[in-house]
Formats: sequence, C-alpha cells, structure tokens
Amino acid sequence: MGHFLYPNAYYTSTYAINFTNLYRVGYRGILFDIDNTLVPHDAMSDERSRALLKELREIGFSICFVSNNDEPRVANFVAELHVDGLPDPRYIFKAAKPRGQGYIDAIRKMGLRHSEVIFIGDQLLTDIWGANNARLPSILVQPVAPETKLQIKLKRILEKPVLWAYLRKHPLRSA
Repeated sequence: MGHFLYPNAYYTSTYAINFTNLYRVGYRGILFDIDNTLVPHDAMSDERSRALLKELREIGFSICFVSNNDEPRVANFVAELHVDGLPDPRYIFKAAKPRGQGYIDAIRKMGLRHSEVIFIGDQLLTDIWGANNARLPSILVQPVAPETKLQIKLKRILEKPVLWAYLRKHPLRSA
C-alpha cells in the first residue's frame, strides 16, 4: 500500500536526526521543506532552526530549500538565514511537489551528485512522494506544530492509513 509514499526513515522531529551520521555515510547535501519541517507554517526562522542550519554548514553540508510556497515566503525565510552568516542558502519556490523536477533543480543548484543528497519533509503526499519521484532518499518528520490550514489537515487524514502501514514494518525514530 502506497510504497511510492514511503520515506527511507521517519523521525519524531528534524531536530532528532543525527546529521553527523548522514555526513559519515556520504551525504553532502540536504534538501529541506520549510513549513512544519523546520518551523510552524508561515513562521520565520527561529533560534532552533538557525542553530541547526549553522551546525549543518559546520559539518560540511550544502543546503537547499524546496517549497511549494511562493517566492516572497521562501526568500524571506532564507534571507533571515543569510543574515546569520550562512553562505548563500539556495532555494526552489513553487516546486510543484510531488513532481520531482524541483528536487532535481535543487541538486543542480548545489552542484552535487544525486547520490550525495537527501530530502527532509513533513508531508507524505507532497514532500516524500516528490522525493520518490526524483529518486531521492527521504526522511519524513512529524510536524513541528499542529496544522492550521484546512487543505493540509485534509492531507493529514489521507496520510494516516499510509503511515499506519509504514509503521507496522518500520520504527519511528527519536533522538
């Protein structure tokens, strides 16, 4: 059931992932969704997200944000990170997830090989399906905050049976 919606791993939070281990096994780039993956919907970066992204840069990762949001939302989020000294964070806006092209464009922007990149997001029906369409490994994370937008609440209802089936064979990971 829905294997095209299955991630490679499922974590309680983006902040519970051991990124040093990801680097050790060969990943050099991370594609991130923004809303409810790093911060609540429509929120700007916070201390925790800025600290994580700074740590990822120090480990050696290239970062690109892949979002279905419009450019002002994504550009403003990324601009806050640039102020904090992150060199040139990259982004793709209106990525049309679950299509895979936005992910592929992001990999090109980072100048990395496909095999060196992993995607992290909070939604099966856009983020993970899109990563699978782009043939990228992916990590699903539980949302940062409760949903406020009706369309996403409805997607979460559709995702429940897929998550149930996934969790029967794969563990939910935490820090």
